[in-house]
Amino acid sequence: MKGNNHIHFIGICGVAMSALALAFDEAGWEVTGSDKGFYPPVSTYLKDTGIKFYPGWHVEYMTANGVPDLVIVGNVAGSKNPEWQYIKKYNIPYFSYPEIITKYFIQKNSLVCAGTYGKSTSSSLLTLILKVAGKDPSYMFGGISQNNIPAAHIGTDDWDILEGDEYKTARWDTGAKFLHYSTTHLLLTSVVWDHADVYPTEQLYIEAFKKLVQQIPTTGLFIMSEKVPDIVRKCSNTQIKTYGKNENNDYQYFDVKTNRDGISFKIKHKDRIFAIHSLLLGDYMADNITGSFAMAIENNIPIQKIITGIQSFKSIKRRLEKRLDGPAYIFDDIAHSPEKVRAVLQTIRDAYPDATLFTIFEPNTGNRQLESIPGYDYAFSVADKVIIPRLTRIKQDKNKTILLDGHALANSIKKTHKDVRWIEKDNELIATLKKETSPPKSNTAPNHSNPQRSSSPPTNSQI
Repeated sequence: MKGNNHIHFIGICGVAMSALALAFDEAGWEVTGSDKGFYPPVSTYLKDTGIKFYPGWHVEYMTANGVPDLVIVGNVAGSKNPEWQYIKKYNIPYFSYPEIITKYFIQKNSLVCAGTYGKSTSSSLLTLILKVAGKDPSYMFGGISQNNIPAAHIGTDDWDILEGDEYKTARWDTGAKFLHYSTTHLLLTSVVWDHADVYPTEQLYIEAFKKLVQQIPTTGLFIMSEKVPDIVRKCSNTQIKTYGKNENNDYQYFDVKTNRDGISFKIKHKDRIFAIHSLLLGDYMADNITGSFAMAIENNIPIQKIITGIQSFKSIKRRLEKRLDGPAYIFDDIAHSPEKVRAVLQTIRDAYPDATLFTIFEPNTGNRQLESIPGYDYAFSVADKVIIPRLTRIKQDKNKTILLDGHALANSIKKTHKDVRWIEKDNELIATLKKETSPPKSNTAPNHSNPQRSSSPPTNSQI
């Protein structure tokens, strides 16, 4: 890949698109981008690197320094998008982001981390482990690392590490993104029906993962969580190694202990037991770490390098990211589905058993479909109070009807939770939190910059 070429991203503020933009910038390309809206932390990250981007779709901005040599088209580019219309009219080369990964990132050994949840954490952890081991893989994961490494990079080794997203590739290709990645090594964390807007039935969702497993060559490797259904396992024609809590797995984790400083647990493999300490929170993080541990071991990474990588791993932003550490505790997590919410809230409850737990939740568009309603039953059981905010429409497909608005979503959750409210106005929501979490009046002057009481750690699940 040579520098001095101009690449433009339509939809640059997505976590994966921004990661690719940074990789091309690092490689010497002139990078520009557009999007409908810009939000931290991605917008801040882009700004800090000096990449030029602008809100809205403006051909005159896109071509201000000449027509781009290449355009990456995100799923936000509707048929009437003027930039999309321009590149088609003038036959400017364009790709979806999975296609550009295929062209520039895929190496001889293509390690893909996939699953309904855990794929971002696993791909970023494996990237750090390989870096600690002195390797220079090409990689991409959908998030901003708290270890201060870029989210995408084109390396010099014969390895790539990719987050394998099951969402549709592009407006012209409704197949799963991960089917483009020529997978030779697969880490599969989970298969739990999600994205009902793309996969209206559970069977269709599972079929996408079956296709991924079938792509692995007989000389490859399949590291699989015990949570993955047998129907997916049976599609494999290659070596399988399993991990999980049960002792019949090739890699078993046990004795998980969680406190506010992280987790510790043990991994048993063959006749050896390894003590693991991590800065991350949650039983499910032990699951992600064990899968990554297994993949690294099976590819001959020295054990001490693996453990060093795990101990130094700080995860990525918006994965139980602590935004305020007392007297109240505020966590920000991208948990946008019932299954993810259930795991995140249980983790916080385990770490803060006596706290009052406020939860502000916004689902992704796939979990606003009618088909997703049963999944919300008891998902918020450990939360004391649940608030549904104004739901963004920024990524809503105008050709599809999102059946659950904030009011309908709140009513769905109310079936199994006693304290659920829909508060559409942001200022009203903030005022409610301030009022309900303020400490009782005393002789001590209140801290107006942080009105929550110390026993109340709200978790922020999208806003």
